[in-house]
Amino acid sequence: MSVTTGASTGSPIRRRDFRLLLAGAAAGQLGAQVTLVALPLVAVLELNASALQVGLLTAAETAAFLLVGLPAGALTDRMRKRPLMIRADLVRAVAMASIPAAALADALTMAQLYVVALITGVATVFFDVAHQSYLPQILPREELMAGNGALETVRSTAQVAGPGAGGGLVQLVGAHLAVLTDALGYVLSALVLLRIEQPEQPPQAPADASLRKDIGEGIRFVTGHPLLRVIALTTGLGNLCMAVLMATQTVHLVRVVGLEPGALGLVLSASAIGGLLGALCSGRLAARWGQARLILWSVLLSGPFAVLWPLSAHGALGAVLFATGSAGISFGAVVYNIAQVSFRQGLCPPRLLGRMNATLRFLMWGTLPLGALLGGALAQSFGPRTALACCAAGFLLVPLPLLFSPLRRMRDLPGPEGVSDSTPEIPLADTAADGDGQPAPTPSR
Repeated sequence: MSVTTGASTGSPIRRRDFRLLLAGAAAGQLGAQVTLVALPLVAVLELNASALQVGLLTAAETAAFLLVGLPAGALTDRMRKRPLMIRADLVRAVAMASIPAAALADALTMAQLYVVALITGVATVFFDVAHQSYLPQILPREELMAGNGALETVRSTAQVAGPGAGGGLVQLVGAHLAVLTDALGYVLSALVLLRIEQPEQPPQAPADASLRKDIGEGIRFVTGHPLLRVIALTTGLGNLCMAVLMATQTVHLVRVVGLEPGALGLVLSASAIGGLLGALCSGRLAARWGQARLILWSVLLSGPFAVLWPLSAHGALGAVLFATGSAGISFGAVVYNIAQVSFRQGLCPPRLLGRMNATLRFLMWGTLPLGALLGGALAQSFGPRTALACCAAGFLLVPLPLLFSPLRRMRDLPGPEGVSDSTPEIPLADTAADGDGQPAPTPSR
């Protein structure tokens, strides 16, 4: 059996259509990262929202993965991906633009924020599923690791620049006007996607197949694969903890650490540097240590950084501790994501890509609204520091599914040869690690 090591035989940047896809991702991600700061600040500063209301807002942003996650995959497999992404971008742009319009009319309410967050979330589900299914049409399998690395580099760069810009914009023009940046980013993303020239493969889903049958086929493919099962469980636990953080970090940084919007944006930008470093070095780490080991050790060694969050108190030291904890978590999360997403894209038959990605998104991202509600409730009842302490404890438990899985004994991940459309089997003998089968020590960061 051949294996994938994450190494690429060529640079995807040389491909014009991939550069356009990358530019669209940059525009959309930069605006989204500005809103990551601005939208909770609209609630906290302009509408005087409670910690529970901020948690509900975060839950509304992510509830779409539970509500439409599974049918989105089956529907995406029946549609051309690029037009779907363009329509999703335009829906998100209109939804986000409604916030400053309502604020200028003195009609903005928390109810509108919830509705906008939900609409944007539904559009994002369709965009993300289509995007992950579209990339293998632009790049050959051997370039997927490098392509996902480039996309993660763009995302991480936006995470560095966006929150700082967002905090500055909030102080300069107000939180509601800063949200306009997100709407403009989605419009730019749609315009760039329109310029991609490569003909798209027609949908391979049978026209007479029922939606329920298509959804079931995606679920069977994921649950029938031992590595996809453990990746779904691990990522779902990690996202549950991450949602607790998302629901509480703005309240904690503003009301406990005592940061102004500009300083809050800088803290979130500094924490994203870890993710940028992870994106830049993930390919080399995978080639040297193996994709399977990288998935395990990126999660195992990054989790303890979360302990720094509840230790952050009022003042500059608290801001530094919070940023350092987030940087460590971001490094591990980005390295993990690049490795496991590249594995999924290379493994799955093309006709099942949308359903496979949507099923995994449902399982992995469906925990986000639950974590957001939990984080908001904990912060409201016991304070944001207690909520962050529970979040940190959760991150320490995230690696457990990987430690008790076949992946623990692997160096590399298997390729698609011999994989059926339904319930693939993974022979472990060809992919075991050296020596006693224990994972090698993680490389120095």
